[in-house]
Amino acid sequence: MAEFDYDLFTIGAGSGGVRASRMAAAFGARVAVAEDKRLGGTCVNVGCIPKKLLVYASHYGTDFADAEAYGWNVGPRSFDWARLIANKDREITRLNGVYQGILEKNGVEILNGTARVVDPHTVEIDGRRITARYLLIATGSLPYVPPGPGCELAITSNEIFGLAERPERILIVGGGYIAVEFAGILHGMGSHVTQIYRGNLFLRGFDRDVRTVLAEEMQKQGIDLRFGVNLTNIEKRGAALAVTLDDGSVLEVDQVLAATGRLPNTQGLGLEGAGVKLNAAGAVLVDEYSCSSVPSIYAVGDVTDRINLTPVAIHEGAAVATTLFGGAPVKPDHSDVPSAVFSHPNVGTVGLTEDEARERYGEVVIFCTRFRPLKHTLTGRGETTMMKLVVDRASDRVVGVHMVGPDAGEIVQGFAVAVKCKATKAQFDATIGIHPTAAEELVTMRDPLPPVELAGSE
Repeated sequence: MAEFDYDLFTIGAGSGGVRASRMAAAFGARVAVAEDKRLGGTCVNVGCIPKKLLVYASHYGTDFADAEAYGWNVGPRSFDWARLIANKDREITRLNGVYQGILEKNGVEILNGTARVVDPHTVEIDGRRITARYLLIATGSLPYVPPGPGCELAITSNEIFGLAERPERILIVGGGYIAVEFAGILHGMGSHVTQIYRGNLFLRGFDRDVRTVLAEEMQKQGIDLRFGVNLTNIEKRGAALAVTLDDGSVLEVDQVLAATGRLPNTQGLGLEGAGVKLNAAGAVLVDEYSCSSVPSIYAVGDVTDRINLTPVAIHEGAAVATTLFGGAPVKPDHSDVPSAVFSHPNVGTVGLTEDEARERYGEVVIFCTRFRPLKHTLTGRGETTMMKLVVDRASDRVVGVHMVGPDAGEIVQGFAVAVKCKATKAQFDATIGIHPTAAEELVTMRDPLPPVELAGSE
């Protein structure tokens, strides 16, 4: 008789948990995964995928308007939120089935229910106790709503995907990527959007030029951005919500979206009772191999609060499976991870910000350009694109690439390979650009910014 029921028991069937589970099973391990919601986790159900579908939808308004400048006669048009949400739901259901198929094809047993850790080798799910040689915690994160008067009236990114109607007026509270993305989405669909943030500039942690340019572009579009203010109270006023801000102003809106951060989803899991150490925010503390303070318990993804991105969770999950069952210990690599913000316009970034590079290398050279995209020479829109290279002067390595503009994520993904391969500015310069494209600007910038024009630290 086997010592344990399974070799690996995974709690959470999101991106990281699914990748680790199916790879472990492919290595020959006996694997089960528990999920108390829909397969695919946050990304598939209430994150990356539905959000990107809504981003696509939100661009059609300006696309229709721009078409007229290119000779197209565009007739009357209207937007049907309910139809979009129904179509989105159908696609998410399809993806849930894809994840189920991936697990079943690899021989992973799927258990529907809430699992709780009992001890280093035991979980309990729906009253049933199950043992495993290793446990993997992949429960992700949950939206955080700051406590305060009327906070229960706010919605989060979990609920916004299921609203029966598009809010005509919405207040978005927060300054992270979720906040700026939904500001662009809903504005593009015709909502009046006010976004507030307690700091003096949103997207903390991004390059300052990225943050500044995005704020300017969003304000050009008519999004009401208010920095240095916070929400103090929400109360019902008939069918609307009356929101009081700490500058004394009162807004009347249809919805308040709290996009104020996320917390690791560890509450009620029983981890501390099993000896697993958590940080103050509730994240599982792990070593460089994603192992917790308990040798038999590992954790990947947002629940560890390292780099909270779906591809990173997948990478970490693959590394754990290989480490435990593939015969080759593998550390996940968290350096030079590219990312995108699907705001209006998009943000793409990889490597170090200017301030980070100055702190690490001392002397850096900055190349930056801002220009009107070719498309808008006919439409007349005032939208601009910004591209920036951060170069270590001593080695000539390009250590940061940052962009604000259409398709920034698609463009920066390719340049992330160059950054990962430690390409130099000379090698960028030796690369022939594709003309006419926006991306060619990243290999044709020759004149560095003089010191007086460099962005300073916040």
